[in-house]
Amino acid sequence: MTHSAALPLPRDDAPLSRFAILLMAVACGTMVANLYYAQTLIDVIGPEIGMSAGVAGLITTLTQLGYGLGIILVVPLADLFENRRIVLISAVATVLGCIAIALSNGPATFLIASVMTGVGATGVQVLIPLASHLAPPERQGRVVGTVMSGLLFGIMLSRPIASFLAGSMGWRATFLLSAGVIALVAIALLIACPQRRPKGGMHYGEVLSSTFSQLGKYRVVRMRAFYQASMFAAFNLFWTAAPLSLIHDFGLGHNGIGAFALAGAGGALVAPVAGWLADRRLTGPASLGALIALSIGFLLADWTVAAGSLIGFTIMAVLIDAAVQVSQITGQKLIFSLDPHARGRINAAYMTVMFVVGALGSVIGSTTYEAGGWSLSAIAGAAIGGVAALVFILFDRGASATR
Repeated sequence: MTHSAALPLPRDDAPLSRFAILLMAVACGTMVANLYYAQTLIDVIGPEIGMSAGVAGLITTLTQLGYGLGIILVVPLADLFENRRIVLISAVATVLGCIAIALSNGPATFLIASVMTGVGATGVQVLIPLASHLAPPERQGRVVGTVMSGLLFGIMLSRPIASFLAGSMGWRATFLLSAGVIALVAIALLIACPQRRPKGGMHYGEVLSSTFSQLGKYRVVRMRAFYQASMFAAFNLFWTAAPLSLIHDFGLGHNGIGAFALAGAGGALVAPVAGWLADRRLTGPASLGALIALSIGFLLADWTVAAGSLIGFTIMAVLIDAAVQVSQITGQKLIFSLDPHARGRINAAYMTVMFVVGALGSVIGSTTYEAGGWSLSAIAGAAIGGVAALVFILFDRGASATR
């Protein structure tokens, strides 16, 4: 019996089953979580591998740098090569990177492995457009929303999971366990994820050179990249400054902060609703509502902290995360509808703007908290959302209307 007879693989453009959609969401979460595990464990990892406190900051920076490089160099390949193969190769790279991190005994090997892990994690940015391509048009928003919820859960749960595993099994076990889980997910993707062969016809250099021309070509990509960059900056600001507030204003320790992050991850549950709104051609109102909700969430978060209400602060964390999720899903619904043959390049351009600008949120969060405590950080977050909402009202002019 041949291998294909024993285990038939999905054919090109096969419809997505519920299991395949859930599997894609799990794959996104497990792969992207590797960008954040080490952030919680720097104080444990650094001394063990002989990394000074100053150099230890590079752990997070280089992992994120690897992710950024992958967005630019790997994601556009989705318009050139079979998509599932790219995702599987990225998963293998992530597995090898995690194993290398777990086995590293010095700063150089650890940091190189961190970059490799970051590059591998960008497979999720090929998987999301693939889900969009394989979904029927009337369900595209809900499918993208479900897959994106896995991504956000991975981001939000990564830190408490890393803290728990490091405390019970050691930090190396965290990355080994992650490698094992991703390997299993990759095998499942090989079996259950349909293939998608793009039209192609371009060389790799042409694909790369045309990636950022998508920003000039499509106004909606420029507008949505601006909105989501603002959202991501506010998201990073919140999750940089909020733990500091939890420590100084509420006296919480690492376990309490982990519990707060777990509760905040509840914002990911709005993803299917956001997808439903997008499928009902309500992307414009949903997008503006998300921007306004972001500003309101920060303002109310300032009030809840001043009032000493930890429950209120937690609710605002859920609201802010939900607003970011709604904006992301409605935005990707719009940009994925522009050109099926250029989704990889469009997503790469969109994500690069979002990633580069959004990364500034962490700097703003730490700077504002140092200068004026949580109150100043909250005002800064509300201002980011307010400016983005004002730009939407004045300049969107139908760019966020469902096509």
